[in-house]
Amino acid sequence: MSRLRTTAAGAALLLPLPLSVTAAAPALAAPPVHSAAAPADPASRAAARIELPRPTGPYAVGQEVLHLVDRNRPDPWVPAAGPRQLMVSMYYPAHAGTGTPAPYLTPAAARALLDGKLPGNTVPTEAVSGTRTWAESGARPQGGHYPLVVLSPGFTMPRATLSSLAEDLTSHGYVVAVVDHTYENTGTTFPDGQTLPCAACGTVDSREAAARLEAGRAKDVSFVIDQLTDRPHPAWRYARLIDRDRIGMAGHSAGGASTVPALLTDDRIRAGVNMDGTMHYPVPESGLKGKPFMMIGHPLAGGGQDPTWVTGWARLDGWKRLLTVDGSDHGSFTDFPVFFDGLGIPKDPHTTIGGLRAVSLTRQYVGAFFDLQLKGVPQPLLDGPSAANPEVRFTP
Repeated sequence: MSRLRTTAAGAALLLPLPLSVTAAAPALAAPPVHSAAAPADPASRAAARIELPRPTGPYAVGQEVLHLVDRNRPDPWVPAAGPRQLMVSMYYPAHAGTGTPAPYLTPAAARALLDGKLPGNTVPTEAVSGTRTWAESGARPQGGHYPLVVLSPGFTMPRATLSSLAEDLTSHGYVVAVVDHTYENTGTTFPDGQTLPCAACGTVDSREAAARLEAGRAKDVSFVIDQLTDRPHPAWRYARLIDRDRIGMAGHSAGGASTVPALLTDDRIRAGVNMDGTMHYPVPESGLKGKPFMMIGHPLAGGGQDPTWVTGWARLDGWKRLLTVDGSDHGSFTDFPVFFDGLGIPKDPHTTIGGLRAVSLTRQYVGAFFDLQLKGVPQPLLDGPSAANPEVRFTP
C-alpha cells in the first residue's frame, strides 16, 4: 500500500517516496515536493526537540552499528563501487545506564533527508539529527538468547525511521537488526564519514524494476543474517544473544514488500510483516511455504485495497492477518508522525491519528505478531477487533 494523500504544504518533508501501483497502470511515483513554505516559523523549529516515545517493555535498549561488506556480490546500483556494503543498527536488551545516548541520524544523513524531501525547507538539521532516542550506544548486554527481527525501511528512507519500533521490540526481549539498503535512501553515512546518495532514486520506474529492488533487499537481509549467525566468527561481538532458530522480518513500504522474497528464499526467516508496502514481487500461487504473514496498512481513497494485497491475501497458505488502520497514512507506521507533531507540520485532514497513537498501534500489532510467531505466546489482540483499538479493522 503506497498511495499517499499529501495536500498540505510541507507534508512531503518526511514521507517516503512511495512505490505506487494502481489497478489501471502500474507505475512508480513520488509525492509532490513543495516549496519551503510551512506553518511553523523557523525559530520555533530551531528550538524544537523531538523525542521518540519511550519503549514499553522491561528491558533497557543497547545499540551498536555494524559495517558489513558482501564480497560475493557487487553493488547492484553502483557496480563501480565494488562489493555491496551495508550499515546495520543492532538493538539488544541491555543494562540501563551502561552506555551513552545513541544518535538518531548523523548530521549529514539528516541534511540529505531534509534536502531530498523538501529543498529549501525551514527545518534545521538539528531538529532531526538531535532527536532523543531511548537506545544507549555500547551498553552492556543482558544475558540470554533472544529472537532476531530484521527491519527494512521504505524506499528512499534511512534505517533510523524505524527506530521507535526497533526500540520497543528490543525492550520486550528481541535482538533487532535495522538495515540501510545502500544507494536506496537519501543518505547512508559510513565509518569513514562519507554519506552516500540515493543512486536508485529515479531509476525504479516500473513494476519489474520494483520487483528487482525487493528481491535485492531480500538478498541484503539474508546476507545480514549470514553475518550475524556465522560460526565461529560472527560479524557482531554480541551474536551469542541471537536465537538462530527464531528469526523474523518486518519492513515498511518497499521494506515490507521485500518480506515476500525474503520468506520465499531464506528458510531461516520464519515469519514476516508488511507495513503498507505494495508487493511488486508477488506472493506466488503456492503461497509462502506456510509461513505466518501479517499485512498492516492505511485505507486507500474510496475504501479500496491495494490490488497486490487482495491477490496476496488470497494466496497466503499459513497463519495470516490483514489489518487496516483507519485515520492513518503511508508514513503512520514509521517515526514520521512524531516529527509531524513535534515540528508543527500539517497532515492531510484524512490523517486523524496523532503521532503517539500511530507509533503505539504499530508497536502493539507488530510486537504481538512476533510474540505469537517467534515466542509462542498467545495474543488475543490478533484474534479480532478490539474495543481498545477501534481504528484497526480486520479483513475476514
